[in-house]
Amino acid sequence: MWTPPLSPWAVLVSTLVLVGLWAPCVVSRQPNFIVILADDVGWGDLGANWAETKETPHLDQLAAEGTRFVDFHSAASTCSPSRASLLTGRLGVRNGVTHNFAISSLGGLPLNETTLAEVLREAGYSTGAIGKWHLGHHGRHHPNSRGFDYYFGIPYSHDMGCTDTPGYNLPPCPPCPRHSPAARVARKDCYTEVALPLLENITIVQQPVELSSLARRYAEEAERFIQRASDKGRPFFLYLALAHMHVPLVPPLPPAPGRGIYGASLAEMDALVGRVKELADSLGRGSTLLWFTGDNGPWAQKCELAGRLGPFVGAWQRQRGGSSAKQTTWEGGHRVPALVYWPGRVPARRTSQALLSILDIFPTLVALAGAALPPNRRFDGLDVSPVLFGWSDVGHKVLLHPNSGAAGKVGEIEALRLAQYKAFYTTGGAMACDGSTGPAQRHHPPLIFNLDRDIQEQEPLDVASREYQAVLPAISRAYAQALQDIAADNVSVADYSQDPAAIPCCNVQHVGCRCHGAHGARRDPHVESRTPWLCL
Repeated sequence: MWTPPLSPWAVLVSTLVLVGLWAPCVVSRQPNFIVILADDVGWGDLGANWAETKETPHLDQLAAEGTRFVDFHSAASTCSPSRASLLTGRLGVRNGVTHNFAISSLGGLPLNETTLAEVLREAGYSTGAIGKWHLGHHGRHHPNSRGFDYYFGIPYSHDMGCTDTPGYNLPPCPPCPRHSPAARVARKDCYTEVALPLLENITIVQQPVELSSLARRYAEEAERFIQRASDKGRPFFLYLALAHMHVPLVPPLPPAPGRGIYGASLAEMDALVGRVKELADSLGRGSTLLWFTGDNGPWAQKCELAGRLGPFVGAWQRQRGGSSAKQTTWEGGHRVPALVYWPGRVPARRTSQALLSILDIFPTLVALAGAALPPNRRFDGLDVSPVLFGWSDVGHKVLLHPNSGAAGKVGEIEALRLAQYKAFYTTGGAMACDGSTGPAQRHHPPLIFNLDRDIQEQEPLDVASREYQAVLPAISRAYAQALQDIAADNVSVADYSQDPAAIPCCNVQHVGCRCHGAHGARRDPHVESRTPWLCL
């Protein structure tokens, strides 16, 4: 993200270029890129991060064969803004996406924002998106209009529509209705009116989705996309946005004793990532960079169906009520697992303490592809190639954390990180498992935590202490300069208007938009993909 002039990272890169150390890692051909984005995954959901987790042998192997980043952050603590930042390298206050889009949204990621897929396609890449989109599905906001040659997935979260096999959620949601509207039963927090659609490009191939087969189908479509790109002799960019670990959870088999529903679903996600890694290796080790991370922290109000925070419990907030995970600016809301695997390029068995962000994926992959960043806008992400290659462990000096629903105006910057210090101008807790929320509180002067000593965010520095007085001026300057930089930028505004006509529906004559024969595994998926149900 934005950093003050002459940051240590910039000085380091200049030095590396002058002494010629950059040259050995300039690739002779464009690498393939696979970005895997898990949903609502906790930092502690990886065994490599948290010893109590036993369900992730493939991810742990990925960590052993690549580099693990333990101070890596999502750009927001909720779905749409985090995904918009990944694909633009810009925070929501710049790209316009500050909160989630609805199933009836007319808009999406503003069309004047350039996506990573658009840049890479211009550079000669085949581009594919598989999985959750949640950046607008109506008209030109569809993935096929945002730089992706191919799309297969669900246009938003998979709890935003009913299915015939609803899986596990809290509260439990009913299956899709099959009869007249009079038979429908409204449930709080459940979508009961419209079935969840599965799209291939602009065609609805299944409505409602069969959730139990989704992981398998994502893996199959990823394999087909990679094979098509390979057959054409083109490098590829695959953006694989998983349904795991968002509710509803649909484990493939009854969970083993002691594992629980969440653990069984986590194991399914792990196996899917392992399969994708095998696909990458089959192309020739060293030809493909694989980057695994998450969009935000666990959704704590889902209780035993939510992930593990690890040590990032936000103790100060939890003592005052509410959750300190998803939707908050506490560490549990935005610190996410991150692994990068690229044999021969990214060091194996390395753990990096560099302060990095999902924002860095855009400029880093653009640089590695030999492409140029879009002009006339400022970026919050950095090209962190030196960190990936093990030349440096210096990332962001300053990292901004936007409000994501728990407190304050959504998208506004009221928390930031400066080195080991975390400052809050506003705090608040999202809904917790017990139903409590933490009231929003303004802090002037800000609360400041030293994360080196207090990773649980339990005890802020005493405002009268020498340490607080020493760091406050630097935090205040960094905060003011960042806000000035945003105000001077070309910023976008997203259209959040809604119209029921924008809801994906393959047959408006049927209850819940149900398509005849599009429920269950009796249909051949290849036949489904040719059925002309259009997403209008």
